[in-house]
Amino acid sequence: MSFNHRKSVTYRLVQAARVHRTRAAVHLGRIGLHPGQEAVLKALAERDGQSMSELAAELAVQPPTVTKMISRLGAQGLLTRQTSSADGRLARVFLTDAGRERAGAVDAVWKRVEKEALSGLDEKDRKRLKKLLHQIERNLAPTAPAGHDEDDEEAPEAEPLKARPALPLDGADDGSD
Repeated sequence: MSFNHRKSVTYRLVQAARVHRTRAAVHLGRIGLHPGQEAVLKALAERDGQSMSELAAELAVQPPTVTKMISRLGAQGLLTRQTSSADGRLARVFLTDAGRERAGAVDAVWKRVEKEALSGLDEKDRKRLKKLLHQIERNLAPTAPAGHDEDDEEAPEAEPLKARPALPLDGADDGSD
């Protein structure tokens, strides 16, 4: 019997992520942002004045991606780049007042998408889902995550990943549970 990928947990996870991104894009579009741009605004709202390389590391994207996002957000008047007086090669990125306002609007978008995504789940299921997704993230991350949500009390401290035994490929578990 062949593996039915459509019945697997990871297939459901990918589908949920896809529709979440689509729904988030609709709501972000209403405030003039594209997916990914909100993460830049929120990162700067938490720690303004980051360098491009710091932002790339925090967002886990390549530097050229950050450069493109910064250029587009700058064109909207949401942030500015300032060259360091100590090192002319280093540019720091700062939110403008409009950028701070937009970062605040992102919170409302995230709350709305979360409410829509978790509709019909009670608090116990929400906490369990959050814990399970965190475990999946740790299992699949190339390195252990740097931290966890402040409100994620159940999350253990990040540990380096250990080698995992290979899974059988003989169809013993077809994921149809």
